[in-house]
Amino acid sequence: MKQSAFCGQHQAIKNTFLVDTENRDLASSSVCEISREREREMRVVGLTGGIASGKSTVSNLFKSEGLPVVDADVVARDVVRKGTGGWKKVVKAFGNDILLENGEIDRACLGQIVFTDPAKRQLLNRLLAPHISSGIFWEVLKLWIKGSKVIILDIPLLFEVKMDRRTSPVIVVWVDHETQINRLMARDGISEEEANNKINAQMELDLKKTKADIIIDNSGTIEETKLQFEKVLSQVNRPLTWKEYARSRDGIFWIFTSTVVGVLALHKHLP
Repeated sequence: MKQSAFCGQHQAIKNTFLVDTENRDLASSSVCEISREREREMRVVGLTGGIASGKSTVSNLFKSEGLPVVDADVVARDVVRKGTGGWKKVVKAFGNDILLENGEIDRACLGQIVFTDPAKRQLLNRLLAPHISSGIFWEVLKLWIKGSKVIILDIPLLFEVKMDRRTSPVIVVWVDHETQINRLMARDGISEEEANNKINAQMELDLKKTKADIIIDNSGTIEETKLQFEKVLSQVNRPLTWKEYARSRDGIFWIFTSTVVGVLALHKHLP
């Protein structure tokens, strides 16, 4: 389908909503499901940061080490793929003008609409919140079933939606403000004013820094970041506590087996 002239070329904001999930209401919708699932979990590490802070870089480093990462941004993209329930709801609400020629949603176009209109942003939140919540829930559940003992939960709004209370340790990828501005301008091809507006729409990185258990300073080179990451990795991979182990699949199996063996042994020695 042909794009409307209104959509135009707005690549600088293509991650405003669907790809980024930097909107408070959208991210908060997944908290209840994930919180309940956490009670059956093992170690869930919280990973967050700010726009252009390099959180994705650190997330990819975890993946390269074989640790599973549940990425809220990826889930947000998947729930609006062509033909999905989320896609149908969004097209019905916003019209065919937001579609690309292949029928997929033009995230740049939709991002522009919701970025400039709070009411439409809230509408989009309400439409997609259940789908994103379910998506994150099932990703975590699948990893639990596979027996994963450590999961990285990558959520941009970790503190805003209080998920820091359900993850440990909490890792914040931090950069100084000047570096953040420069990287965002270069990445999105936007002006300094636009970059500041995007940054100011989020919780300050310096505030997130004070709430973190672990801080990765990504203001320098990638080599410097990797050196810090190696130390963080050893902390994340430390042996599970008994409480964490008991929440894992293997732990539940061990408790069940021990209970059965204990009952059988007791029964054998009863008169």
